[in-house]
Amino acid sequence: MRLTAMGQVAKGLGAKPDGLRTKALEHFETVKHYLWHGNIFQALETLEDLTLDVEGESGPIVQMLTRMVREFRAYLEANHASLRNFGEHWRNGKTISTAFVESTVNAVVSKRFVKKQQMQWTERGAHLLLQMRVRVLDEDLDALFREWYPGFHPTMEDKLSA
Repeated sequence: MRLTAMGQVAKGLGAKPDGLRTKALEHFETVKHYLWHGNIFQALETLEDLTLDVEGESGPIVQMLTRMVREFRAYLEANHASLRNFGEHWRNGKTISTAFVESTVNAVVSKRFVKKQQMQWTERGAHLLLQMRVRVLDEDLDALFREWYPGFHPTMEDKLSA
């Protein structure tokens, strides 16, 4: 999203004779490619090249672009360890987007908070429900129930040892 925003700002540079707009847009495409393939170092180098290209230029759009690039570089440097190599994930058939899940959750949760809905959720109730759903997905719920209620249905190991 930040790259898209920076690209929009770069388009505002107009058609200057030095081709700054074109250079900036090319740099952003290159950065996007490097980030997709998990090459944070090259992405940072490309952003540094862009910073050098706009150095000496003036104007409010150039200042805004410079600030956005500086903040994005700081974000990448601070979070480089947690950034994924999406190209590798895609090639291995792994999911690379959770947008469909987020959209569904937003639709369900927002529907339950509407006052005209027959069954409403409170914030606390929604929070507790989501915690329970996480336990189910992490496959921790049975163990947690056995901890709380020792008589809860026996595990397969308990059945085999009996």
